[in-house]
Amino acid sequence: MDNISEEFPLVAKKGAPVPPPSHGPPTTSYHQKGLFINASTLRGYSCVRTATRDLWDQLFDEGYRADVTISTDNGGSIYAHASVLGMASQVMKGMLKQAKGRGRRRSISIHGVPHDAVRVFIRLLYSSCYEKEEMEDYVLHLLVLSHVFVVPALKQICIQQLEHGFLTSENAVDIFQLALLCDAPRLSLVCHHMILKNFQEISITEGWEVMKKSHPSLEKELLESLDDEENMQRERTRKSNERKIYFQLYEAMEALVHICRDGCQTIGPHDKDFRDNQAPCNYSACKGLEMIVRHFASCKLRVPGGCIHCKRMWQLLELHSRLCVDSEACRVPLCRNFKERTKKQSKKDEIRWRILVKNILKTKSIGGSPFFSSAFSMSS
Repeated sequence: MDNISEEFPLVAKKGAPVPPPSHGPPTTSYHQKGLFINASTLRGYSCVRTATRDLWDQLFDEGYRADVTISTDNGGSIYAHASVLGMASQVMKGMLKQAKGRGRRRSISIHGVPHDAVRVFIRLLYSSCYEKEEMEDYVLHLLVLSHVFVVPALKQICIQQLEHGFLTSENAVDIFQLALLCDAPRLSLVCHHMILKNFQEISITEGWEVMKKSHPSLEKELLESLDDEENMQRERTRKSNERKIYFQLYEAMEALVHICRDGCQTIGPHDKDFRDNQAPCNYSACKGLEMIVRHFASCKLRVPGGCIHCKRMWQLLELHSRLCVDSEACRVPLCRNFKERTKKQSKKDEIRWRILVKNILKTKSIGGSPFFSSAFSMSS
């Protein structure tokens, strides 16, 4: 497709009618194998009998007492009935009022799309039916015709077909431009998402190269959208990683209270009676925390800043003190000492700790925890 405007001049023409808000497609269905309506196989029954629909098809195919000649590309002609066309499309009704012809037969022209596509379109106006193969071959042309002649039901069918089967990396750019021209916002959004998601593949297609030459401003908008999407993705990734860290810190705080208050497996308070048949620990952070606690208890460089593992333990103990509700009854070592120390910290350090505590509590939503409920209100 070299150029959307050249391929579909009906849409590119100035003053093309703007379709009204799309109403839902008709719900009537017919019982006829191989025919489709509203993108679904025709099954079941309705108030319109199959014979009646067949009569409409026959009326179109035979052109019985047709009073309109539709001229198409390459000298083609299609015979139709003004009453049917006028009722199906207000645009055609206006064209027929202005049409000139010999005797009672009037003539109108539909150029810019294949003759067979126009024939499928006119047949749809008669019986609302189409062959699956016809839709596959002419769905883009039918979308243009339904937009230009304001046939909302057919336009909705074409959009559904494009969204759920005809959209590929090769034609995404072309269909995106066509959706913009035909005022199909949902279809253009689907194409836009597909272009951003598969940009590396789509940016080397012929459609992209043609768009760069014919619509450079549209290419610029897509590239800006791509940058915005990448920035948003990086921001989502950053926030997701932060939430994981806050969640891990929360689990470490739970495990620390558990070890110091209840004891776990082989580590705990000095008055804890450890048994061989203890139940498995339910705290996932206990194993890693147990290793840090054992190292902290035996390390000779335990002073803050002397050992990276001990430094982490000091930070965990201080974080616990800021979350702890009752340091007087708390079994975690140095909890009360850190509470006193916080009163002497600089305002900058105090703000940093408060932000960390607030984020941890929000991430896990533990405002109702017996150990941390007061901390939540204090950090707010």
